[in-house]
Amino acid sequence: MGGPVRSGRPGAGAGGAVRRGVPAGLLVPALVGVAFLLLPLVGVLARTDWPSLLHHLTTPQVTQALRLSLVVSGWALLLSLLMGVPLAWLLARVPFPGKALVRSLVLLPMVLPPTVGGVALLLAFGRRGVLGPWLESTFGLTLPFHTAGAVVAAAFVAMPFLVISLEGALAGLRPSLEETAASLGAGPLRVFATVTLPLLAPALAAGAALTWARALGEFGATITFAGNLPGATQTLPLQVYLLLQDSPEAATSVSLLLLVIAMAVLVALRGRWTGGAVREARATPLEGAAAPDGPAGFADPGAPEEGVTLEKPPIRPGADADAGPDATAAPAPAAGESDLRAELTGYTHFPLTAPAGTTIAVVGPNGAGKTTLLRALLGLTPRAHAEVLLGGRDVTRLPTHRREVAWVPQDGALFPHLSALANTAYGLRARGVPRAEARRQAREWLVRLGVGELAGRRPAQLSGGQAQRVALARALAARPRLLLLDEPLAALDQTTRARVRHTLRRHLAGFGGVCLIVTHDPVEAVSLADRVLVLEGGAAVQDAPPAEVTRHPRSPWVARMLGGNAWEGTAGPGGTVELAGGGLLTTAPGEGTLPRPGAPVLAVIAPEAVSLHLARPEGSPRNVWAGTVRELTAVGSRLRVLVTSPEVPALVAEITPAAAADLGLADGRRVWTAVKATEVTVVGL
Repeated sequence: MGGPVRSGRPGAGAGGAVRRGVPAGLLVPALVGVAFLLLPLVGVLARTDWPSLLHHLTTPQVTQALRLSLVVSGWALLLSLLMGVPLAWLLARVPFPGKALVRSLVLLPMVLPPTVGGVALLLAFGRRGVLGPWLESTFGLTLPFHTAGAVVAAAFVAMPFLVISLEGALAGLRPSLEETAASLGAGPLRVFATVTLPLLAPALAAGAALTWARALGEFGATITFAGNLPGATQTLPLQVYLLLQDSPEAATSVSLLLLVIAMAVLVALRGRWTGGAVREARATPLEGAAAPDGPAGFADPGAPEEGVTLEKPPIRPGADADAGPDATAAPAPAAGESDLRAELTGYTHFPLTAPAGTTIAVVGPNGAGKTTLLRALLGLTPRAHAEVLLGGRDVTRLPTHRREVAWVPQDGALFPHLSALANTAYGLRARGVPRAEARRQAREWLVRLGVGELAGRRPAQLSGGQAQRVALARALAARPRLLLLDEPLAALDQTTRARVRHTLRRHLAGFGGVCLIVTHDPVEAVSLADRVLVLEGGAAVQDAPPAEVTRHPRSPWVARMLGGNAWEGTAGPGGTVELAGGGLLTTAPGEGTLPRPGAPVLAVIAPEAVSLHLARPEGSPRNVWAGTVRELTAVGSRLRVLVTSPEVPALVAEITPAAAADLGLADGRRVWTAVKATEVTVVGL
């Protein structure tokens, strides 16, 4: 009974944090601080005349002041909402000169002595103030010594609480949610009303409650600016001030009332309102998230799956087992031809054309400009500009919501406050489709994508694969001319990715518009796309069918993405390649494909063309180097072996586990690598 109580698990305690000893140098001042804040409240409770409490609170003067306080604080809250919500949005979302000064003005009433605030209001809105005479002569409005003056004073002091709460919440919202809503056809006001405000509801409620409570307790600015007139400006705090002189017991009772109201507001806000909006609307990893990319060219999670042929397979009608028996291909966009012509300038700079029905995979290393390309087509980035024609219609100067371009960002950007059905119907509703019809079409799309039974679930209740299908259904239901998918399968595990890729391939086969898919996965690129667009440094390095890119990659990054070894160098005499990092590579002579000597080239060697030996091989291999095993990685039923050599760049070989066992391969093992000249493909750069 008297022994210490220990938690049944390590780290038990508030928030799961590990309990540690608190230094006395911090604990003692902290406890003194708690006592400093608590003792005044204890004093109010101890000095309250409890038998007379009800009598004190029901006197005519107190009830009149209470009614006036509720009226003033209510109108002050309304005034704060009308001005504070747009002001918070402006500060959080719009860059403009003097923004720091405006934010300082918002915070000023919080640090300004209330009486000084009252004097400032008097000099601005009083009868001899800056605007006072004009307000009186034009509108007959006199603020000092009037209830309206008390409202203005309370709003001036309390509105910063609302602005601060909303600005912080707006800064925590994912921009992709609002941008995706715009791409689905929703105008700025509709996006604000249907996406931004619902997600801000917890923060708005918190800010409104704090604003109302602060307005209810305002004293200094009110008495200085509006005076202390019973029935007109004498609010409850002013009544307390008067009662302290005549009836201290009654003042204590009224103070207790204000204290209870303030504590009730704070208790209601505790954890319930302050974090909800930001937590729901921030990006969260999808279920089944894949591991991050490995080193380029070695054991890449995006490497081709075992047995995958790097050709775009034919699409068989009805082949989508996941979509259900009634699934059909995606219909063409509603408005005629949807061919794409774009001229990109800025960070991305190249022309882009595609006939209707084309799917283009956009690949390239990080920072190549892939996402910038998509955002330029949407008109969402200052980094690049795109002159865009869709079906012959110039949409360059149109806002995002009028371009008929649907976007699916990597995280899906499903609206967390809407069900899967409402998410899918969003684009249809934004385009004016009646609610019942929009929901009918949305349900059909969810069924087509194999998630019809999940129509009533919120995004938080969906797995990663389910969420991606809903996001795709939402984009396709809007029937855009141009569909932009930013790594739509990147966050999924391999099994889920294969199922969703199969579903996506089927629906893209019947899509009548143009589709651009950003991906790092070669399987996605070759199985979903008609063309592969390779970007590096914002420029198009290669734009060709998947088979051509696979056989003749013009980018080292793409060659490595496809699982090959890619070495840059210059063409030498007699079918040789002088490697950029040193060393010489011999290729098959007589084919006439090697560029002129001195021209930059890319030598590509398939990992399966690299043989490993414990002793220097004799015979046909023309390229033989000594090296050291640095890493072994399983890829399907085979092993990939990374070998470093002082003679040439690092080389990846692909062998069977049995061969690896025979060679006794392990990290640090000395081996010889050999590549036949006929196995080297050389591409001019």
